[in-house]
Amino acid sequence: MATIGLDKLYYAPITESAATGEESYGTPVLLAKAISAELSVELAEATLYADDGAAYVIKEFKNGKLKLGVDDIGRTQAETLTGAATDENGVLISSSEDGGPPVAIGFRAKKANGAYRYFWFYKVKFGVPSTNLATKGDSITFSTPTIEGTVSRRNKLDGNGNHPWKAEVNSDDDGVAAAIITGWYTEVYEPAFALQG
Repeated sequence: MATIGLDKLYYAPITESAATGEESYGTPVLLAKAISAELSVELAEATLYADDGAAYVIKEFKNGKLKLGVDDIGRTQAETLTGAATDENGVLISSSEDGGPPVAIGFRAKKANGAYRYFWFYKVKFGVPSTNLATKGDSITFSTPTIEGTVSRRNKLDGNGNHPWKAEVNSDDDGVAAAIITGWYTEVYEPAFALQG
């Protein structure tokens, strides 16, 4: 179903285990007011030909690009997402050596029927926000920042032995417990599969 809105944009810090590289997530924090979110996905693809035809076609998630348009990126968020630092005078300083740690990103999109589609992207590493500025003319034009990150799979396996990169649920899907939706922003959603033996 078509979506007609976007809001509740959150990020959660990631801590990676030094021994295993597995991610654990901190408490989600409001990032900014969301304006837009664009996701493009790149797949790794291979085709095995046999008997004069395609015998096997494999397509796997390689990475993605998540571009977020927001109303503002505050100083704390800029430090967390991009690795910029605030000096002794309270001025945000960006340097060529900056590189923030990956974070999890969550938001929701309102559907045409009034329900919501919820998302968590498990591991996103952001670059420096782009800014477009313009002088005020005869009419008022808002200029807002855009920040783009690379989405990758996480190291931590789910119960199926896979490396998830995204979680997505509709609030009106059959079989979705109300607690999943009401708790979506209290912590990053962890896949719930029975462990494979």
